Amino acid sequence: MKKLFLIITVLFEFISCQEDGRFNNPSLQGMKDNVFWRAVESKATKSSGGVLSIDAYTNNETLTLKMPVPTTAIDPNIKSSYVTYFLGTTTTRTATYVLADPTGLITFSTGFGIGDGQIVITEYDAVNKTVSGTFKFNVENTYNNPLAGAVVNFQQGVFYKVPIR
Repeated sequence: MKKLFLIITVLFEFISCQEDGRFNNPSLQGMKDNVFWRAVESKATKSSGGVLSIDAYTNNETLTLKMPVPTTAIDPNIKSSYVTYFLGTTTTRTATYVLADPTGLITFSTGFGIGDGQIVITEYDAVNKTVSGTFKFNVENTYNNPLAGAVVNFQQGVFYKVPIR
């Protein structure tokens, strides 16, 4: 009887073991108006004009970060090698948030004198074609759509190993 009990116990141990490992790469997430926000899909594209665009999507939202492609080497272990892009100072470094609702699209963005914030590239891997970094910004309702607030705030934003296509 002891052997049978031992065999059944060992059998259940092996059957009940499973691996539930989930990885968050690539990933893009942050706090949108003090509420956790996470993209379902994210990707980055590099244009021939030297612009890096990181796009993140949910069911009805799109977040786009645009900046010049880093021209210096970035070592994730050396903070002084990180590249910081300030938003609201030019039209070549922007953040755009688009919300699709039943009435249409509501667009929030930064631009020259519009909104503020920063994007920090902490890793740019040209060999494996990935980009990682952080962001925080305030984007303004560019069309003054009365159905939405004047500003959307993102804080504690992180993008990790987003593939560059």
